[in-house]
Amino acid sequence: MNSLATMPGVPGLLTAEEISLTANYLAGLQRPSGQIPWFVGGHSDAWNHVEAAMALAVTGHHDEARAAYRWLRDIQMGDGSWFNYYVDGRVKDARLDTNVCAYIATGLYHYVLVSGDLDFAREIFPSVERALEFVLRWQLPDGTIRWSLDATGRAEGYALLTGSSSIFHALRCGVALAESLDLTKPAWEMAAGRLGHAIAHHRGAFAPKNEFAMDWYYPILAGALSPTAAEARLRGSWDTHVMAGHGVRCVSTNDWVTAAETAECVMALDAVGWTSQALDLFALTRRHRRPDGSYFTGIAYPEYVTFPHEETSSYTGAAIILAADALTSFSPAAGLFRNEKLPLVIDLAEPGCPVGRASECSA
Repeated sequence: MNSLATMPGVPGLLTAEEISLTANYLAGLQRPSGQIPWFVGGHSDAWNHVEAAMALAVTGHHDEARAAYRWLRDIQMGDGSWFNYYVDGRVKDARLDTNVCAYIATGLYHYVLVSGDLDFAREIFPSVERALEFVLRWQLPDGTIRWSLDATGRAEGYALLTGSSSIFHALRCGVALAESLDLTKPAWEMAAGRLGHAIAHHRGAFAPKNEFAMDWYYPILAGALSPTAAEARLRGSWDTHVMAGHGVRCVSTNDWVTAAETAECVMALDAVGWTSQALDLFALTRRHRRPDGSYFTGIAYPEYVTFPHEETSSYTGAAIILAADALTSFSPAAGLFRNEKLPLVIDLAEPGCPVGRASECSA
């Protein structure tokens, strides 16, 4: 354990002791290798593994966080990628997801902000370099990034808005991380500028997944939209994605509320200064909480039954902790999803984009 002070509770909603219990639950899931599965005996993926490592870092479990990043380094493939799912180090799903591979940049920069440990950052940074270079091999002429390669190595022909938004944020974290190590990555900055332009102005360049809540709030969480556009986006689809009195639907076509999406949406609201709405939404995650500090993945209404049945997931508990950190501004990384301590991005339109004709470039 590290000497980081105990994270305070979110007044009236979640106590410091409850946050500590959730962090201890996550630490207890970690395998000796450093791998953090979704649940006992379950699989892990690099994105949710990093999310858990971030939650461990802000709650003082620095040794466990470092072990998590070292596990990723140790199993990273030569091209910089990771397979989609692992069980005890064995490959369960051989797809390569670009967003999953990029997230280590976000996680390691988050760790540096929390700990100030630049020696560890230097140790793991080569893995970040390889990961982001792998991801950028799949950037398309319009600035978007193909979302994955299937198990045969065939690249999918389209981009996903949520994944590309997360990659946009990861690229900015990668640039900031490099700068903290006295390095420059102009190619990453250029790639982020092209990708950010596509997210903000060319929504049709992405596969239509409007029914997923993440497609609604993730461009905001990633900082790809202007404050005015972000608030308009939140208002425009609030009733579609938020189930009043329950939380955020994972998919708008089903009354299935997931605590992770709810917590991530809380951070998006926090990013635009909607503090009251963020607190109200965060309060709804309590009904997912279990006595051991874990969280049920989702609850289906009106039956009020867990789905998947009785499943708790490490990434859900991690998202709750990160949302609590954002709401309390506790750690030095609390503003990462408010786009604090990140470099500005130059909006880079692709050739042929009618710059200045917003009606043709807007979402």
